[in-house]
Amino acid sequence: MRRTGKTAQLDHLVIAARTLDEGVQWCEATLGVTPGPGGVHPLMGTHNRLLKVASPAFPLAYLEIIAIDPGRRPTRSGKLHRWFDLDDPMLQLAVSRGGPQLIHLVARVPNAAETVHALAHMASHIDRGHLIEASRDTPAGRLDWRITVRDDGQRLFYGALPTLIQWGAVHPVDTMPDAGVELVGLTAVHPRVDSLRIALEAIGFDAMTLQQGPPNLCATLNTPRGVVTLESKGH
Repeated sequence: MRRTGKTAQLDHLVIAARTLDEGVQWCEATLGVTPGPGGVHPLMGTHNRLLKVASPAFPLAYLEIIAIDPGRRPTRSGKLHRWFDLDDPMLQLAVSRGGPQLIHLVARVPNAAETVHALAHMASHIDRGHLIEASRDTPAGRLDWRITVRDDGQRLFYGALPTLIQWGAVHPVDTMPDAGVELVGLTAVHPRVDSLRIALEAIGFDAMTLQQGPPNLCATLNTPRGVVTLESKGH
């Protein structure tokens, strides 16, 4: 299969939380560190906190703790769902009952439009979603990015097929302090692992070990609390 090149790299892990405060408490209890500041996303009605987890294997990786902002209605059309399945009742129930958890990953690409095209034409016509322009101001400058979001908000493959992101001149990790946390491994387990493999090959993403089985996304990190493995457990 012709690929877009070995261009898709892990950008960040997505941790869904019922509230942002619960996400911060989870991070402190699970990883032993307090996440840094994040921002708000008026288009989606969400807000986040960020934590650098870069390592030699994943040099620009960070962790995003994200939650629906109760005080902000999305400026996106009411018929369209938020990103990362945050409007999905089953995911909301899982996070409400089980606390914050790993649900997804985002891959950084140099040409998002080309990569979306590759998925649509080389991997069983997978619709990764529309490319949305987004930005927010930070103390270090303005962040600009393009990101794929489906109208139904679905992550696909139980979160194992990355959302695609293309950053502007500034990447958020550039100004994040080291937190003593490093991502050292990624594994995706899926009942249709061959289909997932084809899709990942189409975008040139090979940073994840693939296994056949019940859906699960696993990230292993070295932390102040020792080695910690985060799991999606099919949610």
